[in-house]
Amino acid sequence: MRIILQRVRQARVLVEQQVVGSIGLGIVALIGIASGDSTKDADYLADKMVNLRIFSDPAGKMNLSATDLSAGLLLISQFTLYGDCRKGRRPGFDAAAPPQLARELYNYFVEKVRSSGLPVATGVFQAHMEVELTNDGPVTLLLESPPPIY
Repeated sequence: MRIILQRVRQARVLVEQQVVGSIGLGIVALIGIASGDSTKDADYLADKMVNLRIFSDPAGKMNLSATDLSAGLLLISQFTLYGDCRKGRRPGFDAAAPPQLARELYNYFVEKVRSSGLPVATGVFQAHMEVELTNDGPVTLLLESPPPIY
């Protein structure tokens, strides 16, 4: 799994010009699911995301997590995170999970994050979405599972 996290002041997602999810201060998470991903990957990334210290404390240091602030989470499925652009001029998506598997794992991930007690909003799986946000910082990070070895 891959997640692009963006710390935001506010965000919302629209489908067919209707707001289907919105948050104030929090995290927008663009979630990509690969063919070999499992609930173990989702568990790891859900815990990592809600506890990652990316919000500023009163001294201006990144010391606070979404959990510490009861921040909102806007979760958006995004298979294009597994687009491979190394060959040719059109991305290939062979590494992305097939839609049924991706839907099941995305829904599992959403429920896992909801169990944290934080406010959670979502987009609509496989829908064309418009995401509007005010990036704070900007702070944008990549989470992957399994975590890369450096």
